[in-house]
Amino acid sequence: MSIKKYHLDLKNGVVDMSHGSGGRATAQLIQEIFYKAFNNPLLGQGDDACVIPLDVFDSNRDITKRLVLTTDAHVVSPLFFPGGDIGSLSINGTVNDLAMSGADPKYITASFILEEGLPLAQLAKIANSMATAALACGVLIVAGDTKVVEKGKGDGIFISTTGIGYVDKDVDIRGSNARVGDAIIISGTIGDHGVAVLSRRESLSFDTQVLSDSAALHTLVGAMLFAAPQGVRVLRDPTRGGVGISLNEIAHQSNVGILLSEESIPVLPQVSAACELLGLDPLYIANEGKLIAICDPIYLDDILNAMRAHPLGSGATKIGVVTADENNFVQMTTKLGGKRMVDWLNAEQLPRIC
Repeated sequence: MSIKKYHLDLKNGVVDMSHGSGGRATAQLIQEIFYKAFNNPLLGQGDDACVIPLDVFDSNRDITKRLVLTTDAHVVSPLFFPGGDIGSLSINGTVNDLAMSGADPKYITASFILEEGLPLAQLAKIANSMATAALACGVLIVAGDTKVVEKGKGDGIFISTTGIGYVDKDVDIRGSNARVGDAIIISGTIGDHGVAVLSRRESLSFDTQVLSDSAALHTLVGAMLFAAPQGVRVLRDPTRGGVGISLNEIAHQSNVGILLSEESIPVLPQVSAACELLGLDPLYIANEGKLIAICDPIYLDDILNAMRAHPLGSGATKIGVVTADENNFVQMTTKLGGKRMVDWLNAEQLPRIC
């Protein structure tokens, strides 16, 4: 990705919380420090998982699948929230990063940084939650590492994971694949996870409890690819930074613009009420069980029907289109008929929740 006109102060600047928000500061941190230091074509694709090229394997073999690799770190406060916990979240999040390349997840490694004083009962509960989630996803946790830091130097527990999966050699799903005229789909309501975490952290109560949407999406992706194997161009799970940041990333990767319809974007009434109360925009709130799909409009109905037949895609709907825009702007037609920018966040909208 390329974020024009904004640059880090590499001489006097320091890391602050905005660098973990998923917004403009995060993008600049990655672009100007990590991409610059680790520069290579695979990293430069800018996706959450890397599809390993076929030429790394023996050219004499008949290769039908490619290896997909991803890594992720999980920090959440509180550790347990309505609808999930950091353990299941770490598995589902890793599986989803693989699934957004069309991959079938197979193996996960996990490392744990434990803070002195963490109750062993909580640690056991988190480990069991990871095991249950892995079993449900059909993945094995095959290796790991554990470190302990002094009290006050952690946040209970940090979990880092690496995931490995396989994708058919003919599947090509990347953030740079969006084309003008493509349809943009969301698999369901947005903002559920972020508001669920915030409600537990801030002791907020609603008439109807908001649950995290944390879920593994690989079977939903499988159903979409079965219905229209050539129709899915881009997949992204809108976690940190939400739908707004994810679409800005895609617009820059594909060198296109995006036009959303506010009326079409599904938000639960209690999530909308919480956002209105707190002055937040659900477009920028994290999700952990939703996906954005950008697809060839010829296959739109086939993909939507396949998604709606799956329990994790029953609320799937078209929310916008890909446009020609040399500025790579993401814009939204409002319910009043006007337009507004859906820009990169310059700072955190919420304390980090994923």
